Amino acid sequence: MRVDGETVGEIGPGLVALVGVGQGDAEVDAEQLATKLVHLRVFPDEEGRMNRSLLDCGAELLVVSQFTLLGDARKGRRPAYTAAAPPERAEPLVERLVAQAGALGVRVATGRFAARMQLELVNDGPVTLLLDTERAF
Repeated sequence: MRVDGETVGEIGPGLVALVGVGQGDAEVDAEQLATKLVHLRVFPDEEGRMNRSLLDCGAELLVVSQFTLLGDARKGRRPAYTAAAPPERAEPLVERLVAQAGALGVRVATGRFAARMQLELVNDGPVTLLLDTERAF
């Protein structure tokens, strides 16, 4: 991941988590999401089944703050971002998620909060999941 041509976050094999912080999110949500990401069994075992976690594989986690995930485009032509937490509330929660994942034993890299980032990834699988601490889906 680059900001203004500078590499600010990089991982080897692992997960990329695009993280949107909502108005009602709290520290407990950041901690729960970190725990879920670290223990999520999405990597293949010896038989090719998705049965291994980041910890099991020694894989890494790249966390990218992405307020636009909370964009609401149901009406009109311009998305509304009113569901997203303001930066002063969102940044500490993203930092808490990163700290919790690190404390659980995973190497974590990040982007730069509120920066315009260029992200490159190889989606090996592909596996794309939506995780929501409110369990709306």
